[in-house]
Amino acid sequence: MPVKPTYPGVYIEELPSGVRTITGVSTSVAAFVDRFERGPLNKPVQIFGMADFGREFGGISLASESSYAIQQFFLNGGNECFVVRVANTTSATSATAPATAASALLRVQPTAGATVFTVSAGRKIGDDSVADPGIWGNNLYLEVDYEAGDLTHPFSLILTVSEIVTEGGRRVTRRSENHRGLVAELAGPGNAIDVVNSASTLIQLAKGAGWAANLPAATGTMGAEIPIASTIPASPVALTVDAGGGPRPVSVTHTFGGTSNDHPAFRPLLEAAIRAAALSATSDAERALLEGAVVRLIGKGTAANKYRYQILAGRGGSGFDGTEKLTVGGTNAVLNALGLGAATVNVQQVRLTGGKDGIALAAAELIGVEVDKTGLYALEDVDLFNVLCLPAAPLLSEAEMQTVYMTASSYCERRRAFLVVDIPDTVDTLTKMQTWIGQNDKLRHRNAAVYFPRTRISDPLADGRPRSVGASGTIAGLYARTDANRGVWKAPAGTDARLRNVLSLDYLLTDPQNGALNPLGVNCLRSFPVYSNICWGARTLDGADAQASEWKYIPVRRLTLFLEESLYRGTKWVVFEPNDEPLWAQIRLNVGAFMHTLFRQGAFQGTSPREAYLVKCDHETTTQNDIDNGIVNILVGFAPLKPAEFVIVKIQQLAGDIQV
Repeated sequence: MPVKPTYPGVYIEELPSGVRTITGVSTSVAAFVDRFERGPLNKPVQIFGMADFGREFGGISLASESSYAIQQFFLNGGNECFVVRVANTTSATSATAPATAASALLRVQPTAGATVFTVSAGRKIGDDSVADPGIWGNNLYLEVDYEAGDLTHPFSLILTVSEIVTEGGRRVTRRSENHRGLVAELAGPGNAIDVVNSASTLIQLAKGAGWAANLPAATGTMGAEIPIASTIPASPVALTVDAGGGPRPVSVTHTFGGTSNDHPAFRPLLEAAIRAAALSATSDAERALLEGAVVRLIGKGTAANKYRYQILAGRGGSGFDGTEKLTVGGTNAVLNALGLGAATVNVQQVRLTGGKDGIALAAAELIGVEVDKTGLYALEDVDLFNVLCLPAAPLLSEAEMQTVYMTASSYCERRRAFLVVDIPDTVDTLTKMQTWIGQNDKLRHRNAAVYFPRTRISDPLADGRPRSVGASGTIAGLYARTDANRGVWKAPAGTDARLRNVLSLDYLLTDPQNGALNPLGVNCLRSFPVYSNICWGARTLDGADAQASEWKYIPVRRLTLFLEESLYRGTKWVVFEPNDEPLWAQIRLNVGAFMHTLFRQGAFQGTSPREAYLVKCDHETTTQNDIDNGIVNILVGFAPLKPAEFVIVKIQQLAGDIQV
């Protein structure tokens, strides 16, 4: 409001300029929906490179077509995508088929009693703790330890989680987490469940009926309290150590100093005795269990029983699978007082089990349920995506594939996005492609395109041997590269549209064969000398000659989607403004500035703005009846650039010595 003058002097008022800049939206954000090695189900995750993809979804997987497509997307120029993991959760129909997709699980409970808590593969996504099903979770190992020198609280724990995989015949730790200062209380600082669930990207805890009732043992399972040592014998202690390869009798001698029991001095002798048994080990795994054994004196107990011993076996070397045990026993009666009488101890790490990937995907998983935001509809939580790829769809039956792609086309139309359709690997000749497009005419849509043939790339999981993959990921990356270099109005095709990381094509087309597919709206991938493998088509699936559609070309359609989305977002400020000429003038100013910027970048036909575009918003577009109904109509027109699909060079022979 204007300042009301009350005293003599100078007053300053800031007047609005009416300029509200419209910013063009991104045009090359891709979305992939498929099965992956790991990751949250039905949750879109933003990915900016293969490092992100490997960390969140496990990287390339033989069972995932989209994992290869995502690699191709980034190699061909893409820089941002959203990935949605789906899984088939129906029961297995065959005795040999994998069952329902499930998270790896460890049930932590006392020797006798209710479950204290469960540990499952999962992570924190926003405000939700989500399961992370899959076989990958079986590679998670749990270690439970006590805070060093702190037993004032009986549940002060250190929880270490490691993902250990076999690569090149060696076991390596891919990821590891360490959670300290955990306590088994329902609330308050250090609450184990709250701390782990909010911080971990590998596991999630859930409490059971026995929560806060037992002391966790170092094996990762809940057990009774660690036995408290009372006295140390003056004579040698006879130990028998068994790591699976047979008993190893060992003697320990300890001499007292004075009248007190020197437990700290006895601990390394006890540890050395157990490790000495490794000298007669019969296997590498047994030797690793014994050589890696650790005896800890973890804290004070009562005045009469001062210390607690904790024995941890080694991790079993390269053969460790989480089942090895170390047994410590003997005939000396004082072993019981030390808490070592016939004690069977697991290795320190305990493995999660039960993770399953589920059976092959069906149409129901890819499509999902809209109200539940599952499958394809998980993208409802994504603000913007431009290109949708479903490389798993061609693996389905023809009827299911058609259902998936028709649903996806409708969804893309609603979200102002573009769908790249993949073909099955059986469609590998010209005749088969002609038959396929004829049988799938129902897939024709102005927001979709199909490419032939499939591409062959080097498979890093098969020693670099060629693997046939759908072209969608490569093409989505090409769209992104072309948009960045030339603009969304440039056709993503031509001699500069090279297909990176493509070794060869499943079928080599000739010019006449290309001419047979192009009028059907099929974009061809070609291999030319010097230029190598390139994209040689830019038509939508609505671009068959017989349809005579105004949306024949991909750049025209994608430019239109770009304008629609940019103007949709850039004119929201208009809502609830006074609907009269001052508003209309502002609209013309801001929308006109946006269109003029694109004109100067070469997005439209014409040599002048009048020839290239128009923006109209006045009494002609918005009548009094519209005003009464709260409507303002904005007319935006543009003259699109269409690709030079056919270049005709006319050559005429002229007679010599012609005077001009």
